Amino acid sequence: MKISQILERFKLSKNQRLTISNVSWAVLGKSIDILIGLVVGILVARYLGPEQYGLMSYVVSYVTLFSILSTFGLDSIVVRELSKTLIPKEKILGTASAIRLFMSLATMFLIFITLLVYESDSFTSLAVMIYSVSLLISSLDVVRNYFISIMQNKYIVKAEIFRRLIGAGIKILLLLNNMSLLWFIIAMTFDFILVTSGYIFSYWKQGGVLFAWRFDSTVAGMLVKESYPLLLSGAMIIVYQKIDQIMIRNMIDNKAVGQFAVASAITQYVIFIPTVIGQTITPLLVKLHQRDVVAFNIKTQQFMDLMVWSSVLMAISISLSAFIIIPFLYGAAYAGAVPVLQIMAWKAVFVGLLVSSGQIIIIEGIQKYAVFRNIIGCIVSVVLNLILIPRFGIIGSAWVTLVTLCFAGYLSHLLIAPYRYLFKLQTSAILSGWRRIFKAGYVRIHAT
Repeated sequence: MKISQILERFKLSKNQRLTISNVSWAVLGKSIDILIGLVVGILVARYLGPEQYGLMSYVVSYVTLFSILSTFGLDSIVVRELSKTLIPKEKILGTASAIRLFMSLATMFLIFITLLVYESDSFTSLAVMIYSVSLLISSLDVVRNYFISIMQNKYIVKAEIFRRLIGAGIKILLLLNNMSLLWFIIAMTFDFILVTSGYIFSYWKQGGVLFAWRFDSTVAGMLVKESYPLLLSGAMIIVYQKIDQIMIRNMIDNKAVGQFAVASAITQYVIFIPTVIGQTITPLLVKLHQRDVVAFNIKTQQFMDLMVWSSVLMAISISLSAFIIIPFLYGAAYAGAVPVLQIMAWKAVFVGLLVSSGQIIIIEGIQKYAVFRNIIGCIVSVVLNLILIPRFGIIGSAWVTLVTLCFAGYLSHLLIAPYRYLFKLQTSAILSGWRRIFKAGYVRIHAT
């Protein structure tokens, strides 16, 4: 039975059904993505071994570090303008894709120059340039923004599931035929062709005509002007999320990157929980904020409590079982990732703080100050990695990840006046949120 058919059985408004359906598709897509990605990722990691897997992770991180330049922070602005429907979608999509295409070419050239200056290994340079083609392919991903603007996540999810299934099949074929690392880099690049093709096919099925897109200089000026502040903020986020693996490779070696990347990959699945909670509750908070500010403030604290303590439980379970998870999934060769995972499992808590505060910031309409907390996070990450990696290796970098997120999503709010109330909410959630959750649960149990 389809999600829409299930929702029709409940007496919900059209907007409520659309919101729940949208979130349901997002959760379904993410769940399938996690499952397939985890299985294939484990198989590839075991096949390549820590050193080659580390090099592959380094290649992805290197290109990702530059990716914000190719997207130019356009996504949120394009979604906003498409949602307004004041400008024909053909003009917005055509202009945005042209900007993305130009910026992708410029970014690939910049990557090439940096490789000439900083990278002495020709194989690594070749692998990076091959994977950088993904930036060019992704210039047509503006179609994804269109589906977001009309609240039709199902088309996005279907395209991404298609990419995952076909991409997984290709990688398994590579494994069975004992292919080299370079072929896996090519396969990852081909993934972007698959998902972009899925978006375009869905757009065509919806009646959209790609050849009707057109560039408009006025729209381009507006998009660039509006997106520029988000470019800086996005760049800071990318830096503190990806700089660690690049610094580990340059300061230690590829094997260390492989160990760190395995632990990092597992934590990406851990933070899925706070992300889903955020996606589910945020639409409800938006509606509440519009009609009852007092009730909104109460629910906001409950939202924060739930985000923090669900993440704490997840972090404890992963941290305690890390010595079982790593050898079982990845093999004895990745034993060095165990202490890293035990530390990075707590990333879930700080991501919970970051996501919940980020959602509240957007609801309150004070996101223009968010760039400052991202700048603080970026500075903390680079400086501490420079200090701790030489002394403590990848374990030092794991601690840096937690400290960076703590500053970006929590402590930075003390320094940004409009966000200080968030610091109070978060501190209350950390210190006594568990008590409020337990009390609420206790009351409900006895009320029944």
